[in-house]
Parts: sequence; C-alpha cells; structure tokens
Amino acid sequence: MEVNMSFSHDMDDEYEKLIRRMNPPRVVIDNEACKNATVIRVDSANKHGILLEVVQVLTDLDLIVTKAYISSDGGWFMDVFNVTDQDGNKVTDEEVLEYIHKSLGPEACFASSMRSVGVKQSMDSTVIELTGSDRPGLLSEVSAVLTNLKCNVVSAEVWTHNTRAASVMRVTDEETGLAITDAQRLARIKELLCNVLKGSNKARGARTVVSHAVTHTDRRLHQMMFADRDYERVDDDVLDDKQRPDVSVVNLLDKDYSVVTIRSKDRPKLLFDTVCTLTDMQYVVFHASIDAEGPEAYQEYYIRHVDGSPVKSDAERQRVIQCLEAAIERRVSEDLKLELCTTDRVGLLSDVTRIFRENSLTVTRAEVATKAGKAVNTFYVRDASGYPVDSKTIESIRQAIGQTILKVKGNTEDTKPGSEESPTRFLFGGLFKSRSFVNFKLIRSYS
Repeated sequence: MEVNMSFSHDMDDEYEKLIRRMNPPRVVIDNEACKNATVIRVDSANKHGILLEVVQVLTDLDLIVTKAYISSDGGWFMDVFNVTDQDGNKVTDEEVLEYIHKSLGPEACFASSMRSVGVKQSMDSTVIELTGSDRPGLLSEVSAVLTNLKCNVVSAEVWTHNTRAASVMRVTDEETGLAITDAQRLARIKELLCNVLKGSNKARGARTVVSHAVTHTDRRLHQMMFADRDYERVDDDVLDDKQRPDVSVVNLLDKDYSVVTIRSKDRPKLLFDTVCTLTDMQYVVFHASIDAEGPEAYQEYYIRHVDGSPVKSDAERQRVIQCLEAAIERRVSEDLKLELCTTDRVGLLSDVTRIFRENSLTVTRAEVATKAGKAVNTFYVRDASGYPVDSKTIESIRQAIGQTILKVKGNTEDTKPGSEESPTRFLFGGLFKSRSFVNFKLIRSYS
C-alpha cells in the first residue's frame, strides 16, 4: 500500500511539473502604473495553496500589500498586488525585485521545492515546538530548562492567545554550536519541557515536538494554535469590540461560493494571516479583493472547500468566523514592546526572561533572533496582573539605562503620569549593573 501511495504522489508531482513547464509562471513588476505603489502581477497554472505561496514571498520581504485582486477560477491563477516598502514607498531595490522574479517566476518550482511553506531537513539546529496553557513566567521557565540542558536558543517565536501559548524555537548544542542529535538527550529535553508546559493545569493538554525539520515559523505557529483550538472563546479573554475584527460568511447559492468579508484595523502580515488560515482549513480562494490603503483593511474572499462545496452549515460558518478572528488577533498587541540588541551568549534569554518574571512582567509575544553574533530580541510584556506597565516604570527605566539607549514611542495619553507605584521600578537597574547589555530600547506597541 505504501508503494502505491508513493507512486501516486510521484505521478501527481510529475504531472504538476509538466503543467508548469508547458505554462511557466509569469511575473510583471510595474513601477509606473500606480502613483504610490509598485504593481506586481503573477500569472500561473493554478493549484491549491499557490495564493499562500505568493503572499508569503511578499510578506517575508516585509512588503506592505495595499490592494490586491485575485482570480483563480479554472486552471489559471491571476493575481495583482499593489505593494510598498515599510516606509510606504515604491519598491525600487533591485535585489528585492530580482528575488521576487526568481521566487515567483519561471525559475521557481512551487510543485517540489516547498521552500516557503513546507518542510525540509536541517542539521544546523534542532527545532522545538511547544503548545500549552499560558501563564506568567512560562517563557522564563522554558528558557531556564534549555539553559540547564546546555542548549543555546538561536531563534524563537512565541505567541499567546486566548489563554494558550505556542512557540517554535531553534536550539543548538552549547559546546558544538550544531544541532542536537543524540536520541536520549532529545527525549530528555522533550520530557522536561513537557513537564514545564503541563504545570498544574490538567484540563488542557501540553505538546512538545523535537525535530530537525525546518518550516515557515509564522505558518507553523498558526497551525499549532489552530490545532490547540485557541479560537474557542474564553470569557475572561474577550477583546474590546473596537479591536475585534468584523468577520462574516454568507453563501451565494446561485454561484456555489461562500463569501467571507473581513473588516479590521490594518497591520503588517494581515493578508498572510487570513490566507494562511483559509488554506490550512482546506478552503480554496477563487476570487478575492483586498483594500488596505487606509487605517482599516477590507478583505473579501469567494471560497469553496477543497471538496468543491461552499460552507454547508451554521456550525461550519461559525468555525470559519472564529478561526479567522483568532488568526487576526494572535499578532495584535497593545502591550509594552521591549527591544534588546546585544552580543549573543548562552543563557541570555533565560537571564532576561527571569528578570521579567521576578519583576511581575509576563511575556505575551516574543521574537528572538541571532544575527552575526548579535542577539536581536523583541518582547511584548505586560504586568502579570493583566495591566499595562505604568508610566513611572517607563520613566525609571529610561533614567536607569540612559536617554540615548532607551526610546519610548506612542501617544502621551497612553503613558499617563500619576499611576500607582509599579513593582517593576527597579527592573533594569540590577540588570545593567550585573550584565553588559549594549542596547535596550523600549517602545509602546500598537501593532
């Protein structure tokens, strides 16, 4: 049976390659057609997931999609994207334009490479995937365990939503700087991390996966949180109505489509998050229109399930709505944003998050990276009681580490003086006396 399944898969793969050779994708990049955006048009043979592949390439380049028109009815896929860089300017960097051509044009081989959205093996690092109940100090406990096990965290992404937490970490052996391959050691790492995730909460499960697979981190986090059912509402974790995205799903019976409309505050990677979720829920986007030129984004998708049917029941409709709301909310944070840039060393993440925990700060989202020997870390934190860190804490931190190193951005009404004395006033006083951190920036986040 396995031989037959493998043979069938190989035949399908070869057929897709043949179709792409006969109808190679075409990419046109135009900086003249639109006054304030670069227009990218992609024409290609159609297949499930191709929209996500295109959107992912643009998102990974940190491009902002201001408008998009998608049509993939039949065997051909046609997309038009209006994009800008992070500063709102047209894309003129030749290296970026060349990368788009190579990634989406005839040189690309979507059918077999799976470079953006799939899995490949790597012996440079070991990948650890964690899901479980969120609680104050969880990241600190996880990173302390890894440090004790002689693991160096080279990158990590942490999301929390609706009382659940998920993380994808890449670690190396402290001594060799390479992936950890010893089976007994990997089993020990998995066992101890799973114990940390379980904590005292037995109501919902914890999951730890250790591998050498390399995936697209953001997509994997969406998949992990979806599998963990973070879209199921919890009464004490309800967003303000102004923050919650407006999602609706209606059926066009005469066309056999379901129409999904989404209105929400615009932000980076919004299009990726919604397309990723629809794709992983096994829906096909036949037509779509995206408008994100203002502070609010409007998205409209004409979808069917991969089996060819529109949304069949009210229960399915509610599930689509809940999953899209969750996908949008996972990146939304009005917590305090801390940016750390310093020389990387083993145990750095453990030390920093321990100080957060000891001073009643909890991490709601984190991005940890290592570049050329430098640790570039971003943390979104709040007081463990659920309240934002007060303005007196912000000012005391600025005084502790110096005006040139620490920067605060945001509206003054969001950092009103006169709040009660925070237990985190001394947060970085001891930190800078005991450690040599080169650059620590504090920013109010409205992503």
